[in-house]
Amino acid sequence: MHQLVEGRKCIIGGVELPYEKGLLGHSDADVLLHAITDAILGALGLGDIGTHFPDTEEEFKDANSLVLLKRVWGLAKEKGYRLGNADSTIIAQQPKMNPHIPAMVKIIAEVLEADEEQVNVKATTTEKLGFTGRGEGIAAQSVVCLIRDL
Repeated sequence: MHQLVEGRKCIIGGVELPYEKGLLGHSDADVLLHAITDAILGALGLGDIGTHFPDTEEEFKDANSLVLLKRVWGLAKEKGYRLGNADSTIIAQQPKMNPHIPAMVKIIAEVLEADEEQVNVKATTTEKLGFTGRGEGIAAQSVVCLIRDL
């Protein structure tokens, strides 16, 4: 999850969304790509995104999350894995995600060297409850299934 603030771009799933606020973070704060990256690292038993790309390291300041995801996907490939599927949910009151989901799926599938049918992205609100419902931030969750080729 990341906080929404003024003066930042709103990049989700590698797509820059037209919105008056953006996500606050050390990198570009792409909450969806961070969730997918964390899910892959978890499936590999390799910790989390903060361990691999700490916010104390200047090299990751304003980093493109697509680059971070590509690096982690490289680790999966080195270990002999390919994507079975990725299923992700964006949790946000605003901006509306549905018009942008096809572009997100295309970008994510390219990075993960998978067919678009293997990548699912959906969005939901919290019916104006909590920090996402008040428009204070955006969250995302992701689950991946990795297949090891022997």
